[in-house]
Amino acid sequence: MIETGRIRVAKDKADLVKSLISTDGGTGPFQTYVDVIVFAAALGAKHNKRIPLGEISKREPSPIPQEQFIVRGYDTVINLIAITETKNLKVLSLSEDQISEKRNYIFEEYANGGLEILQAEFRGAVDYSERILLILSSERIENEQQDSEFDLSRFLS
Repeated sequence: MIETGRIRVAKDKADLVKSLISTDGGTGPFQTYVDVIVFAAALGAKHNKRIPLGEISKREPSPIPQEQFIVRGYDTVINLIAITETKNLKVLSLSEDQISEKRNYIFEEYANGGLEILQAEFRGAVDYSERILLILSSERIENEQQDSEFDLSRFLS
């Protein structure tokens, strides 16, 4: 059952999410569960990895109220992922709860996919912050290599 107005986390990824936050003496790279979930969703969307949640975490982290995403401005990310997935602007309609649930559902599945990517990347890692920096650096280098095709026209002027 989808909890209206809440973003859920898969039970099998709950420990990973908890290990990525820096509260309660933790050394994770993120401040809140919301930050972790948004990063994971963006990573999942980048790699087109959308995975159904399966069993939902009921405890830490319990389903997160959508207001926490809105307060931080992350509702934009939720909306952009939904538009990209559906290719339909009607997914932004505020008039129907069903459409809001659909946006959340898409976002949750991409977050779950991103968490699965992180789980694989973190296997054997001690410092998650360092591993995340490596992931981001490799993405940047990959983008720079794609953009830097040799172009003779820059020498002609």
